[in-house]
Amino acid sequence: MGKQAAPRRLHETEASAYARAIKISPRKLNLVAQAIRGKAASAALNELAFNRRRIARDVRKVLQAAIANAENNHQLDVDRLYVKEATAGRAFSLGRFHARGRGRMSPVEKYFSNLLIVVRERAPEERAKEADEDKGAADAKAADAGKKPKAKKAGGKEKA
Repeated sequence: MGKQAAPRRLHETEASAYARAIKISPRKLNLVAQAIRGKAASAALNELAFNRRRIARDVRKVLQAAIANAENNHQLDVDRLYVKEATAGRAFSLGRFHARGRGRMSPVEKYFSNLLIVVRERAPEERAKEADEDKGAADAKAADAGKKPKAKKAGGKEKA
């Protein structure tokens, strides 16, 4: 008789990794997290490898941990993984002060963040559907390229 195991929060085809107390504000971390949302795991790793921001190294480590969790703990296919979720949240802040003139001080907040990355295995039919959508969007773009945009009429208000 003991406590029952908590049900799994993620879907069977998902795996996650979580980093706590990263020394950066959530707003700055979200800029890097936003760059990898929805991308294939390999494309996201490449994006982070060449990103110039300092925090991209930490985000890359968390993404690699999520991929390793998917492969080793949940037996998911690494080649079909994509970043389903990349969430940056506020952890805590350290209060410091900055000395000012005439014996005064100003408060300074040193923000820390949490990062959650969830990777999901794409179903084979989803991949084919996305390829068809991409092809359809490219065909539509090519068709629109041949047309000239209509010019707006000079004047003021339109009469009904």
